[in-house]
This record gives sequence, C-alpha cells and structure tokens, in this order.
Amino acid sequence: MKLSKLVLSLLGSLLIANAYAAPATLAERWSTLRTEQPKLQIREAARALGVSEAQLLATNLGKGVTRLQADGNQPREIMRAALDLGIVQAITRNENGVIETTGTASKFKQAGDKSEQVDANDPETQARQRNIAGGYLGGQIDLRFHFENWKYAFAVEQAGRDGKPTRSLQFFDANGTAVHKIYLRNEPGVAVYDKLVASFRMPQQSAELNVLAVAPKVVEKPDAEIDVKEFQLAWKDMTDVHQFAQIMREFHLTREQALRLAPAGVVERVTPQALRTLLENAAKDKVAIMVFLGNEGVTQIYSGKIGKTMAAGGFFNVLDPDFNLHIRDTALRSGWVVKRGGVTSVEFFDNDGTQVVSFFGVRERGKPQPQSWVDLADSLPKAK
Repeated sequence: MKLSKLVLSLLGSLLIANAYAAPATLAERWSTLRTEQPKLQIREAARALGVSEAQLLATNLGKGVTRLQADGNQPREIMRAALDLGIVQAITRNENGVIETTGTASKFKQAGDKSEQVDANDPETQARQRNIAGGYLGGQIDLRFHFENWKYAFAVEQAGRDGKPTRSLQFFDANGTAVHKIYLRNEPGVAVYDKLVASFRMPQQSAELNVLAVAPKVVEKPDAEIDVKEFQLAWKDMTDVHQFAQIMREFHLTREQALRLAPAGVVERVTPQALRTLLENAAKDKVAIMVFLGNEGVTQIYSGKIGKTMAAGGFFNVLDPDFNLHIRDTALRSGWVVKRGGVTSVEFFDNDGTQVVSFFGVRERGKPQPQSWVDLADSLPKAK
C-alpha cells in the first residue's frame, strides 16, 4: 500500500511539473519540425509554425546568423557594398514564383553615378534616388529596388546541401517576408563579404522583431465607378510602356482590372497553361525573352535565351546553369497578351489577382521588338 501511494505521489508531481513547464521556444519548435521534415524549406517552415521567415531566421542569431543594420538608407548602402562581391546568385520570389540569376552586378562609373546627384530640396527626387544602389541596372544581375519596403537584413553562413559553407545576405519586409537574397558564389569575394558584415553588423544582436501583420488586399474599385472611356483614351495616347503605371494610379485601377477594361484590340486573354507554351517554345525556337518577377521590395529581371524547361515539384521551371525560374502554374488564374506603347508583353496573375510574372521580347534600344517574339506571343492558346 505504501509503495502504491509513493508511485501515485511521484506521478502527481510529474503531472504538476509538466503543467507548469515552459512552452517550447520557437527555436525548439523549428528544431522538432526539421527533424520531422528535414527537406522543408524555411519559408514553408515559417508558415507551418505560424511565424514569419525573418522571425525564424532570427532564432539562429550567433549561430551563423548576424543581424545587419536596416534603418533608413542602410539597405541601399548594403547593396552598394555588395556590388564588390563579384559573382553572386540573386534570388527574388513572390508567393507563386521564384527567379534566380547567377552573375556579376554592373556598377555605375564614378562620374556617372546618378545616385550621388540628389536635389536636397526635392523630396520626390530624394526618394527616387534612394532606390538606386550604384548599379544593378541591366547586366547579369538586373534589379529594380523599392528600398522603402525593406525592413530587416541578415548575413547568413550555414552548411549548404553539399556540406560546404554558404554565405548570403537576406532582406525582409515589415511583415518578415523575404524580398531578396544574395548568395556569394566565388571564393575571392569572401573577404569582401566578411568586411561588409563587420561594417553593417548591428551592435545589439536582438532576435526581437517588430513584425507587422500582413495588410488585407486592397479592394478593387468597381468597374462601374471607373471612367472607362477616359481610361481607354489615355491608353491609346501611351507613347512608352512605362507610362502604364501612372495611368493605373490616375484611374485607381488594379493591374488585372486595367487589362480587363483595355481598349479593343490591344489585349487578348490567354489560358494559364500558356505559360508552359511560352517557355517551351522560347527554348525550342531560341527566342530571347525578358522575365520580370518581383514583390513589393524588388523586381528582378532576366534577359536572354533559355534552354531546359520542365515541370517538377508543383512548379514549371527553367533550369539553366546561370538562370532558374520556378512558377507554380497551378496557382495561375489568368494570362494576358498586352500591346501598349509599341511593346508586347505577356502577363500572368494568380488566384488573388496578383501579378506573378511577366515577359517581354529582348530588343535593342531604339529598334522595334523582334518579330519572333511578337509571333510567339500571338501563338499562345487563347482563353475562351
């Protein structure tokens, strides 16, 4: 009887201890998840754990992860310094697409570095120039920045899939969502990387991030409230494709809505499956294309011919030595062939109406777009 009482007492003590035990930390929960699903990527792990990728990465501060300064112009300055890294792999993603390019970023010549020529009395000019980082325009690593949406920055050193160490710079928005990553791809750049990390390292390596909840998607203005006639006139008056963004802002249109309300004859809807047709035929016929894929923080651009295409892992992919593209085409809702300002593009949107990726033909400045690109766009399967 005494032994039974002792056993019951011990069991009771264990139950009480367990009831008051501290809940597992985020780092512990992530460790458990990695044990259960060792191939799970950090983005998917963060979603499974109900946190942001930046928060998950911050759990490894001091274990190969260093938090970098990211206030004000610091992200721009980090990217300026990264121009000296040499060969890198630049990666940008959104919810349903990833673009990866390996190469060396271009720099402005010192005398022509427009990022240094800022009118101190013009806030708009200042804001625009902050989004120039001394290079990255054209060339192998072609980026268009929106640094105002960059909030957190980290340097990450960890073992790669082959066991060799990898070094990267990783940037996140206010929601903790990745906007851009740069992986070092050459040994001579290691010393430059180490110097950059030392220069921009935050004095206090805090894992506390003031991550904001993702804002609800902006509700599209009803078509009936749009001055469609004036919008279509503005479209027809376009002389440059870059004027399109201003027209959308002027008429308070979402991008897909603008395509839906476009003048007759300038837009044609294609099937979501046209993405595969476009990439397969561009590869087969050696048509040089431009690929634009981005998020709120950056747009990454690839220009050139593509080779290997294939479906794998729920994505349709381009798998070339220095260029990879991964599009979750099952998440696409619509595709559009668009003609404006003398330029033809093909754009794809997901089920939320968000643009995933867009394509243009590669053309020389001041010359018409290649007929091979126009023919490719016009041959895509039409939506009913």
